[in-house]
Amino acid sequence: MLVTRSKVISFCSLSLSLSFSPAVFVFCFSFFVSSFLVLGFILLIFRFQLDSSDYCNFNPFEGVAVFLSKFDSSSLNGKLRRQDEGDHPINFGGGNVQLVTTKEGWDEKLSEASRLGKIVVANFSATWCGPCRIIAQLYSELSEKYPSLMFLAVDVDELTEFSSSWDIRATPTFFFLRDGKQIDKLVGANKPELQKKIVTFADTVARSK
Repeated sequence: MLVTRSKVISFCSLSLSLSFSPAVFVFCFSFFVSSFLVLGFILLIFRFQLDSSDYCNFNPFEGVAVFLSKFDSSSLNGKLRRQDEGDHPINFGGGNVQLVTTKEGWDEKLSEASRLGKIVVANFSATWCGPCRIIAQLYSELSEKYPSLMFLAVDVDELTEFSSSWDIRATPTFFFLRDGKQIDKLVGANKPELQKKIVTFADTVARSK
């Protein structure tokens, strides 16, 4: 009985010493840091939809910090908060871009474009979206350079149900429409590709006249 009790005490002591050994502590710490970095990476990609050009400047700590700072726990839907008052909002309606705020307004613009023989470029964006901010200026400049096309902008948070009907999986998403029907689509803030598509459709409209 005495020997058995000694063995039990020795085993408990050994287990306790192993639990708090430096190796175990280093393993736990490394696991925590790795998990934190992976979480930051996932949040940056899937919540803020960074385009491929931003991956090289990826900062996982900043990603987690930004996500936590933007999240409003009091929101019933758990949406990201709007930018702070000190931030500069995206000018969706800059240049010749027409901001669509209602489903009726969307239908009116598409009817007008069909009547004028214009191809519609529709930008589905969000104010919290980093890539949307990056490409907003270019989109505005292109709208002024190619007046033969009709440039529209839709805030997916303002027209949630309508945007869902277009199966928006990432922002920004650009749709190209003729007579109300989709003829092309671009997902992401790919500036060269967006410019290429707009130039192509502008040439198409010019040749058809």
